[in-house]
Amino acid sequence: MTIYYAIVFFIFGLLFGSFYNVVAYRIPKKESIVFPSSHCTTCGHKLTVLELIPVISFLIQGGKCKHCGEKISWFYTIFELLTGLLFMLSFLIFGFSIELIIALIFVSICDITIISDYKYMVILDEVLIIGGIGIIICLFINNGISNNSFDIVKALKETGINLLHGLGAFLTMYIIKIIGDLIFKRESMGGGDIKLMAIFGLVLGYINSLVSIALASFIGLPITLFLMKAKKGEEIPFGPFLVVGALILFFTKFNITSFLGLY
Repeated sequence: MTIYYAIVFFIFGLLFGSFYNVVAYRIPKKESIVFPSSHCTTCGHKLTVLELIPVISFLIQGGKCKHCGEKISWFYTIFELLTGLLFMLSFLIFGFSIELIIALIFVSICDITIISDYKYMVILDEVLIIGGIGIIICLFINNGISNNSFDIVKALKETGINLLHGLGAFLTMYIIKIIGDLIFKRESMGGGDIKLMAIFGLVLGYINSLVSIALASFIGLPITLFLMKAKKGEEIPFGPFLVVGALILFFTKFNITSFLGLY
């Protein structure tokens, strides 16, 4: 049954990944995510049901619009697959639990952030707010479950600690931005990156949220240097690297304090 449910979550991930592409591409342009329905951005051809099947339709059509022959960006398909794999991984690691819901929300925030920040250099407040509220509610429920009963005092106390972790991560990133602005004499970091850290603090904890910054810098530095040279100094968003670092820490359940033998 585990394999069956893993496949189900993978398929749901593909479907949600397709929807997240729409969210990440349309909201920054102040467009509705409902109307008009999915269409070719070149010729306006309204996509049929068969043309909307994640991944498969892309492969069948050879990566081109069926109507005008314009190439379809591989970006859509890559992130449909990524979301499918991350949904499946979430189930395999957390099973049917409140932690699974937190994982799915966190993955959703991360996926949309990668697309919107890479494409438009913006991290969507709407996604962070809605996702953050969902995570807080799930943390509250999970924190309060104790011996087949619900302890509201425990839930309030532990969720309060989670919120402090989020606030700490937010403030730390804000301080890093101020220092960066002073050093480089220009805006060194967008406000979206700072808000994103609040989500990381909630989910990963304060210390691991800081580790995600270090990991993102380690992963992102060589890639950024290469892209800046290839794109002749064009600005490279930091959000996608932060997301990759956070997802690695989240799914490996890495804990820096345990790793260093501090307790």
